[in-house]
Amino acid sequence: MARARRALHRVRTVLRKSAVDYFRGDGSDWLPLVGLLLTVPGLAWATTAVPDWCPPTALVFPVLLGGLLLRPASLLLLYAAAATALVVEDAVLGPYHTGMSRTVTPGTVLVVSAVAFAGLMIAQFRSRVGVPWRRGGTMLFDLRERIRVQSQLPDLPDGWHAEMALRPAGGQSFSGDFVVATRTGGGRVLEAVLTDVSGKGMDAGSRALLLSGAFGGLLGSLPPHQFLTAANGYLLRQDWDEGFATSVHLVLDLETGDYELLSAGHLPGMQLCAGTGRWEEKAADGLMLGVFEGAEFDGVKGTLNSGDVLMLFTDGLVEASGRDLGEGIDRLIGEAERLVAHGFHGAAWRLIEAVAKDVNDDRALLIICRD
Repeated sequence: MARARRALHRVRTVLRKSAVDYFRGDGSDWLPLVGLLLTVPGLAWATTAVPDWCPPTALVFPVLLGGLLLRPASLLLLYAAAATALVVEDAVLGPYHTGMSRTVTPGTVLVVSAVAFAGLMIAQFRSRVGVPWRRGGTMLFDLRERIRVQSQLPDLPDGWHAEMALRPAGGQSFSGDFVVATRTGGGRVLEAVLTDVSGKGMDAGSRALLLSGAFGGLLGSLPPHQFLTAANGYLLRQDWDEGFATSVHLVLDLETGDYELLSAGHLPGMQLCAGTGRWEEKAADGLMLGVFEGAEFDGVKGTLNSGDVLMLFTDGLVEASGRDLGEGIDRLIGEAERLVAHGFHGAAWRLIEAVAKDVNDDRALLIICRD
């Protein structure tokens, strides 16, 4: 009995380790292959014994699961077993006749073959990418969370408020717009970069992730006037087909309120001057990133006094087909005017909802207020 218990314990340990390794994407797929191979003769028996409850097309279930779980080589073994099961079912149930629903019909073979072909395409794509399906969703979720973490704004001292809202195109999780920010100069200076990568949604998400990591490493490591130059050189070295982006770099002194905006082909910022109650355009000159190696970026300076608000945004928020860019900015300012009396805390998301809720483009809005 003791030897039997030890042997049973070893079997359970091996099975548990194999299952854990498999679902982590590190182990062999022999365990699901064996399970699916055992399912095929079970379904074949059920089809011949109780055809009313188990039709021949039931073989699509192990074939479909195989496409999601197995590697291409193992999948071919499963397909061979499924084809053998169809031959056996046809021999037992009898030849196909018009009007007979319990036999293996040409439609049955067509359905099973179509599902098998789709499963093989999925398995080959998964094998080429090198990411098991069990880890693919987890990896995408992790990438999305990393973009969110990199886009978080640092805590600001009393008297300052900053918030950012981002909405990808089509309700997707990945966006071509991103923000990176940090505090430099012993915490006295806030540096924030709002970037719009060419493309939108999933098409630009991978490039946005790469650039957000690179820009986050450059930000604070270089003098402010060298950041966009270094970012432009980095983008040119990638040699992408759609290798351009627009970006605006904010350098804000949190003690005096003085700031400088440096732009790389980006839309102008809009500042609300509390003293006059008017919105002023803050436009800086500069070419888009990734276009010309010797591009120069000239900044525009300003000051945020008590009650002032600075808004930076991407084109998805104000551009639309059949509408002038100026009209879009006026609409954004008009909606922002309604929030002046109540304050701009939580305003970024509400402004996107009000101005560009159903726009098929990435939208990002950065708001900085001085109380």
